[in-house]
Amino acid sequence: MNSFTKKEKEFIKKLNTPALVQDFLSSLRFNFDQKKGTLKSPLFTLRQKNAHCIEGALLGAYILSQHGFKPYLIHLKAEKWDFDHVVAPFKIGNFWGALSKTNHAVLRYREPIYKNIRELAMSYFHEYFLDDGRKTLRQYSSLLNLNDFEEGWEVLAGDLWGIDEALDKIKHYDIVPKSYIKRLRKAERIEIEAGKIVEYKK
Repeated sequence: MNSFTKKEKEFIKKLNTPALVQDFLSSLRFNFDQKKGTLKSPLFTLRQKNAHCIEGALLGAYILSQHGFKPYLIHLKAEKWDFDHVVAPFKIGNFWGALSKTNHAVLRYREPIYKNIRELAMSYFHEYFLDDGRKTLRQYSSLLNLNDFEEGWEVLAGDLWGIDEALDKIKHYDIVPKSYIKRLRKAERIEIEAGKIVEYKK
């Protein structure tokens, strides 16, 4: 089985707060491999130094688990014409925050100030829109505990499609009442322009 080297373990040990983990995730180049599609384990994301949202969430959740946090993911589900997002929530005291890997100026890190997972998920709602201003976030999932998966997922050489499938199947909760969807106000032009800012070019 693959394993983290001593140097890699020492590096992970230094990332001992959610803020430091987020700083590291933000420093990774964005993974634009859309043709083949990848879902690397934390070990291979660390070594290849790039990640898309779920790869970043997996790596972040794993690093947090090495510092006493439970390795959680939540799935933010959008309308079919937009992309979903995955974040790694963490709890400090009675409050929740989240790690997030994104290439855009929005849908990023959340401070641990939210009372529950619904509050945390709702904090992403107004940032979640298309270039025409339509707001598209519709559901959030229950917590997915990565400890429930077979031991060794964090160092697997192949893609972790089973985790992706589990996120799809886990219970989801509506964010917007279906009767209100058609009445949602579009994002304003200045918000749309700000949303187009990207950290890394393809």
